[in-house]
Amino acid sequence: MLDFTSDIADDDLSSRTAEPAGDNDRVLLDAYSNAVIDVTERVGPAVVRVETGPKVRSARERGGLGSGIVISPDGLVLTNSHVVGSSKEIRLRDIEGFVTDAHVLGVDPDTDLALLRADGARDLRYASLGNSKSLRRGQLVVAIGNPLGFESTVTAGVVSALGRSIRSVSGRTIEDVIQTDAALNPGNSGGPLVSSSSEVIGINTAIINGAQGICFAVASNTAQFVLSEIIRHGYVRRAYIGVAGQTAPIPRRHAVVAGVDNKMGALLAQIEPDSPAAKAGLLPGDVVIKLDGIEINGVDDLIRVLDRDRVGRTLSMDVLRMGRLRAIDIHPVERKPAARQ
Repeated sequence: MLDFTSDIADDDLSSRTAEPAGDNDRVLLDAYSNAVIDVTERVGPAVVRVETGPKVRSARERGGLGSGIVISPDGLVLTNSHVVGSSKEIRLRDIEGFVTDAHVLGVDPDTDLALLRADGARDLRYASLGNSKSLRRGQLVVAIGNPLGFESTVTAGVVSALGRSIRSVSGRTIEDVIQTDAALNPGNSGGPLVSSSSEVIGINTAIINGAQGICFAVASNTAQFVLSEIIRHGYVRRAYIGVAGQTAPIPRRHAVVAGVDNKMGALLAQIEPDSPAAKAGLLPGDVVIKLDGIEINGVDDLIRVLDRDRVGRTLSMDVLRMGRLRAIDIHPVERKPAARQ
């Protein structure tokens, strides 16, 4: 008696493994496309074009152009501080062509963020700020804006890196920046960088001239901090210690030897001369893991802890230096808000 069981099983297996290659590619492409389409349909209507300067301009007068994202139905809009500049006349244009005047509630050049309020609009479509700390390298992101004046342009890419530091147009260092390869062009500034769950996880802020596919966005957690400060005080009152740094992992062996639980910390890259950090004895390469009793798991944590309540106080800071835990006392001072240029 002949047994065909093994032959049938082998034939069935080969047919199953031979077919799906093309089908799987199509399924993946469809899933990718559907994710981008869903984000665009949900967040796109909340993206506005930001126009600055007089409505009627002379030959010598030039206006600015950028993007913004509505974050509340009563007309709060986040954009870049360099988009609004010192302009007294600002207009917002939505996806349907509706135009309304807006005014500046506050700017924060240290993060290149500005908060506007639409003057004559209510019940606007808006988007929610997400938690940028949950981002991972390689994660799908979508950028929506008005590059080069082309309305409601959508580009997609991935999170290329986290915890970057870049220089703003004013020369200040912007910390905790997201690097992405989603294509950005002039006019994208101030628009949202959005996750596949349709949450705004960054505000697009800059590209590197001459580079290909290297673009940046201010993390949404930093934007949330700036937003709350501007609403409460009209500007961001911060404690200043004079460091530049980035989020970095803590080697497991260093954490074990030091007896700390942190997996991440704020790695100090630069110490400004004659700053509170320099006076306290901090050095480049130190990793901040705790400040004023609060665990620091990255640069965004350090930025938020250095708030108005810690100005003029002597704080205890725990740092890892060459793998060893050190306690340092530091006395932050207030960073004065920059005047609008």
